[in-house]
Amino acid sequence: MSLQLLNPKAESLRRDAALKVNVTSAEGLQSVLETNLGPKGTLKMLVDGAGNIKLTKDGKVLLTEMQIQSPTAVMIARAAAAQDEITGDGTTTVVCLVGELLKQAYRFVQEGVHPRIVTDGFEIARAETLKFLDEYKVSKLNDETDEVDREFLLQVARSSLATKVKPELTEILSPIVTDAVLNVQDKENKSLDLYMVETMQMQHLSPNDTVFVKGLVLDHGGRHPDMPQRVENAYVLILNVSLEYEKTEVNSSFFYSTPEQRDSLAASERKFVDEKLKKIIDLKNEVCGLDSDKGFVIINQKGIDPMSLDVLAKHNILALRRAKRRNMERLQLVTSGEAQNSVDDLSPSILGYSGLVYQETIGEEKFTYVTANKNPKSCTILIKGSTNYQLAQTKDAVRDGLRAVANVLKDKTVVPGAGAFFIAASQHLKKLNMNKLGAKGKTKTGVDAFAEALLVIPKTLIKNSGYDALDVLALCEDELNGAEENGERRYVGVDLNLGDSCDPTIEGIWDSYRVIRNAISGANGIASNLLLCDELLRAGRSTLKE
Repeated sequence: MSLQLLNPKAESLRRDAALKVNVTSAEGLQSVLETNLGPKGTLKMLVDGAGNIKLTKDGKVLLTEMQIQSPTAVMIARAAAAQDEITGDGTTTVVCLVGELLKQAYRFVQEGVHPRIVTDGFEIARAETLKFLDEYKVSKLNDETDEVDREFLLQVARSSLATKVKPELTEILSPIVTDAVLNVQDKENKSLDLYMVETMQMQHLSPNDTVFVKGLVLDHGGRHPDMPQRVENAYVLILNVSLEYEKTEVNSSFFYSTPEQRDSLAASERKFVDEKLKKIIDLKNEVCGLDSDKGFVIINQKGIDPMSLDVLAKHNILALRRAKRRNMERLQLVTSGEAQNSVDDLSPSILGYSGLVYQETIGEEKFTYVTANKNPKSCTILIKGSTNYQLAQTKDAVRDGLRAVANVLKDKTVVPGAGAFFIAASQHLKKLNMNKLGAKGKTKTGVDAFAEALLVIPKTLIKNSGYDALDVLALCEDELNGAEENGERRYVGVDLNLGDSCDPTIEGIWDSYRVIRNAISGANGIASNLLLCDELLRAGRSTLKE
């Protein structure tokens, strides 16, 4: 009411109406995204204003590309997208958890429990769930090498990719993303920079033809017909030097009164570039000599004019111009060369080496492969597909697969998948002595709501597979109770192929530890904030100023 006096134009919703709007918005977003969850999830087709089509089941892509009007849904979408930025996965999980937490809490609020008491219960349940997660996680380090085995990393990659693309493509992409991450991992410094994995798209063949190149692929080739198409045992010179006429940085003019003066002006300009070329060719002659087995390749970030290209072609040098800036750092890691900003201090020590540099032409596009390197610390995943939406879908899946494998290498631990953790955590919260946790009186309702909300993940997985959620969940809970009575530690998840329970550790289904940890913390934070929101105001700053 006070706001209405200050600003008669302001729209406001109070108490129950505001909470109802928040809960409805969260449930609406959940209903859109929940059908995407898991390997049996469905696809969504996004069509933009220009009519471009995108088929995806990646939550992050959907949330960032969908037009969302509701402010509550926008807030949830941003928080879920942030989850993807931090951990690389778990957007759909966050949206489902937020929607279910609000749905379960709203039940108790309607019965007269204050939202603050429910959120206090949420906080107690969150802390206990994360504590249980630390006990539940599994370490997969090899005792001899203190590293995670490649075979296990393949299982992790497969678990992540299976939720994004069809099974046949999952089997092809799993070894590709695993080898790419292992290739860029620096075991000595214990660092891992996924930016050093180049993902190159090639509109050609099908996604099943995607390949891993232990080297670099550039999306352009030599600009002269006489240049060699294939160079073996190549010395690679990485340059950031202009080999063409430079324009002056300030506006300036040259005046001449005779043709001879004009010729001398053109000759001096040419001489400036020719001197640079001479130094490069002298270096080539020094390292290659008369030995025809060795080749020479120049990759330049700046331009090379036609006359310079002609000179280089005559000396059997393959020259690429206008290479992308991001590839200059990767080239140094692949060839072990040093990028040069000037040709004054050229020496054999700054040259990189590549066993094979060759070009491939597809339609009007040229691609240059820099391969067979000694110890490359950068690599390329060459994504193929006949249509743009196929390329985009495969690229999103590869990105998530890379992050999943990298997370395991960083955490050194994993969590059994197939919804096993959520079923076990829910059972754990329901059987706990609430008084010991500090949940007394009505605060228990928050813990109950949290425990029930955790089950939304296995329920949705089962629903998307076409089975009855309550039947399968009851089977899993009975099996867990039976194991507990016998004093056994058992991991029980849902088998989406048979509609039964399964052991994810035997099936090779794994979730990332940090994805689940962040999803639970993030979902709890957003749900609590939305529950405690008792007034929704739509009052622009401009109207307040008036």
